[in-house]
Amino acid sequence: MSLKPKHILGLKVVIHIGQLFSFTWLVFAVINGHLGADPVQPIIHFTGKAALNTLLITLLVSPVAKRFKQGQLIRTRRLLGLYSFAWAVIHLTAFAWLDLALEWQLIGSEIVKRPYLVLGAIVWVILLLLAITSTQAIQRRMGKKWQQLHNWVYIAAILAPIHYYWSVKSEILEPGIYIGCALILLWIRKDKIQRWINMSTANKSSPPNTRSKHKTS
Repeated sequence: MSLKPKHILGLKVVIHIGQLFSFTWLVFAVINGHLGADPVQPIIHFTGKAALNTLLITLLVSPVAKRFKQGQLIRTRRLLGLYSFAWAVIHLTAFAWLDLALEWQLIGSEIVKRPYLVLGAIVWVILLLLAITSTQAIQRRMGKKWQQLHNWVYIAAILAPIHYYWSVKSEILEPGIYIGCALILLWIRKDKIQRWINMSTANKSSPPNTRSKHKTS
């Protein structure tokens, strides 16, 4: 049985409900003191994990769609990707506002002192670019460059759990599991990733006049 548009619509509703429920629970927990006397770090931790979970689920869509021959599932990736970026925005806001009081000089010095923040910043920028270019209009305008840009999600997928692993001071089992899940998802795409790397390397090594000839041929 193939999924129909109405099934995908229902699945998107479930995604909306699940994501909004998570955010509502976070607000409820903060208001009612379930995160402790100082909820800042739990908020940062929760929103970071929410962004990472949603990102990995986004990467899981294609293998599941291919395995069960349900191409319609691909239509949920954009929504999941946008929610991953939304959580990343909340995560960054919580860190910069609640933890560092928007003191930009302090934020800069923290990034210098803590390299794992650099990884987090790279992931955030990648998700920002993917969110900005996620519309069909921009996809048509960018052509092949759109897919090349969106392949950077693979870099975000491995840097995000490493950022998590590097940021914790004691418990490393959970971030280790995230790294393992990310590696499995990337391994499933090893052929596609290798083609992307080969194409990127070829484009960089080709002289400018050669690339212009390819464009006009």
